[in-house]
Formats: sequence, C-alpha cells, structure tokens
Amino acid sequence: MTALVLHRFPLGPFPYDRWLAELDGGVVMIAARDKIEAGGERVPDGPGGYRHLELVDSFDDEELIDRLARDLAHEYRVTHVIAHHEADLIRAAALREKFGLAGQLPAGVLPFRDKVLMKRKLADAGIAVAPHTVPGTADAVRAFAAEHGLPLVFKARDGFGSIGLRIVRTGEELAERIAEDFAPGTGPREDLLLEAYVPGRMCHVDGVVAGGRTVMSWPSQYQYDLSSFQADGGARVDLTLDPSDPLTPRLLELAQEALAALGGPADFAFHAEVFHTPDDRLVVCEVAARPAGARIRDVLTAVFGVHPVELASRAHTGLRMPALREAGDGAGWERLEPVRMAGQVLMMKRPGTVRGIPLTPEEPWVEFYGVFAEPGEVLAEAAISSDFLAAAVLSAPTREVCERRLRALGARFESEIVID
Repeated sequence: MTALVLHRFPLGPFPYDRWLAELDGGVVMIAARDKIEAGGERVPDGPGGYRHLELVDSFDDEELIDRLARDLAHEYRVTHVIAHHEADLIRAAALREKFGLAGQLPAGVLPFRDKVLMKRKLADAGIAVAPHTVPGTADAVRAFAAEHGLPLVFKARDGFGSIGLRIVRTGEELAERIAEDFAPGTGPREDLLLEAYVPGRMCHVDGVVAGGRTVMSWPSQYQYDLSSFQADGGARVDLTLDPSDPLTPRLLELAQEALAALGGPADFAFHAEVFHTPDDRLVVCEVAARPAGARIRDVLTAVFGVHPVELASRAHTGLRMPALREAGDGAGWERLEPVRMAGQVLMMKRPGTVRGIPLTPEEPWVEFYGVFAEPGEVLAEAAISSDFLAAAVLSAPTREVCERRLRALGARFESEIVID
C-alpha cells in the first residue's frame, strides 16, 4: 500500500513518514514550499523519510497540483489519498474516484463543502441552522435584510479559513457591500451565501471517525470573534469545556446528529462549529470533513494523548490503531476519554515591523509554542484566520485552571510583542 499526501502545511507538525511507516509502499507527498518556509522550517533538499517528496512553490497553481497528483498516483500505484486541508478535499476525492480508491468521493464531499447543501441537509434532519439564502441579486439582498434585519453575514458558498467572511452591521455598510458584490454587469451571484446573524458564543466540536464510529470527540469554545482576525490586536483564547459542563454532552450529541445528516465516510476527521445563543439554543454554523485549523489539532493531542491527524490517517489506510481499544460489541473501537483539559492562545499578524517577540515560556504545561516572525521582519495584514504571529497550547487538570494559564500567557504576548 502507498499513500499520496496532499500537504499545504509545514512539515514538522505532520510526520506522515513516521505515522504511516508500516505502509509497505511508503508515503508520497506533494508539499508547499511557501508553507514550509512560513513555518520557520528549512526546505528539505531530499525526500527524507518519504518514498518521494515533490516540492511546489505553492498550491496556487491548481492545474499543476492536479497534474502532479494524477502522475504520482499512477507512477507509484497509490492505494490511498490523504488530504487534510479544506481546499484539497474535492481534489483528493476526485483522485480516489479516478483511480478507484477507497475513501470519500466527490458526491460525499459536497455536503461538507457546499454550505447551502450542508444547511439544507442539516435542516431536513431537524437541526437548527441560521436563516440563509443565495441572494443572486442586489434586490434579493435587500429583501433578505428587510425580513431578517441587521447584522447580516456574507460568506463564500465554498469558503474556508474565514476568507471573505464579512459581518455587515449598518445600512451604510450594507450599501457598500451590495455595491462591491453586485457591481453593474456582474450578473447573478451563485457563489455568495447570505445568513442572518446568530448572537452568542461560538463553540466547536472536533474529533475523528474510524470504522464508522466516532472514536475521538470533544467540544471547545472560542473566547473571541472568528471574523475579527484582521482587526484583533489582542490575545485570542480558545479552550475545551469540562466534562461536567452541561453544554458538553449537548454539543457532543449535536455533532453526532450533524455528521449522520451529512453522511461522512467511515474514516475521517471533523470540525463542527456551533453557536450557543443567549437563550441557550444550539445552532449549527458549519461542519467540515477535515481536522480543525489553528492549533486545535495540538489541543486535541494534549486532551487525548494522540494526534487526531495521525489517528485519521491510520484509520483511512487500514493500519492498526494502538491508541484505541476494541469495543465490547466487537464491532469497532471504544471512544477515547479526555485525560486533561487544554486550550490555545493566539496573536494574529498585523501590519508593521516586528521590534520585539515573546520570551519562550518554560512552564511544564506548555504543550506547544511558536513564534512565526523575527525582529526586523515586515509583516502584512493577516490574510486568513490561521495567520498567526504567535501561538501556544497549554494544558491543565480543569478548564478553569487552563483558562487562567492561557490568559496569563496572553497578557505576556500582548506586552512583549512590539510591532511598529
């Protein structure tokens, strides 16, 4: 068996060569040079532990990536295609379909990528979602605004990483948005999704399905507004909910219902975002058939003691699962239980010249720490919600202690990071 990995991340946090070392045909990878460099890593000058490592400048050239993926899949007789970035899910599914490989196919990916189809399937299953429409025209936007009021949320129908996400709060902002999105001569817009604003704190449930069963799953809560990543100059904290929190079982159950409604494959990682409203309702925002972004993967690793991407990749390739125990009914594996709580604290990149960076924290509960700029470096505005200047993952026995540690480190970030 040989796995082809489509990889637009730094290499260090994802050692597929070690995770999938038992594959007799090895691992073939297409990796992005710009992401490796952005992660502060040295670009490899050879394949390392991979059977073949194909480096591209970036994944921006879609035709090049498609051609390379097809050629490598054919040359190395690939049996499994792995992709854990939202932008590559359809590409990986198309490769599986073309070569007759196991895993999620294009028809199965669409409910997770097309937000309109996603919300329809969720609503049909009785799951609450925000009122929404594909407005198509400026008049349709105005009619939706008249019915639902402001704020309104504009987003790409197949977007990810909060790219293009805009919250319109005033009539003036709405007029500006309409003028930008529906300029004369543009024609009907089928790529734009318009939603009524849902108040409340955003929660997320992250996990892994293996053999058709959820074997890892846990909820967290963002302590910040996701859409503010380009304007937020302070520390952004996100952390897990305690097992005793009344919200925990509700979120876990809702995530299971959403996955069932969308029809995920037998083996995959997932990231579900859910609003918890002031009147205690749970409203699903989106569900993705891939691991979470930011440092949530490291948070899950701290909580469960195993990396979710490793778990999902081993499940997809049919390798043994030493981190899991057989279920009593003999039909799969038992669900992992959390061994601690964890969270992340983030600082976004912002325009200017870096003059000071944080001192490296040395507390034993720091599970991950990274600074992604150097003094003297000139930064641009954050382009995506995971465009960090600094990030850390901390653990603790309880959520309360974890939040206290995260806030303290966040205050250090705010005082020690200096950008002119």
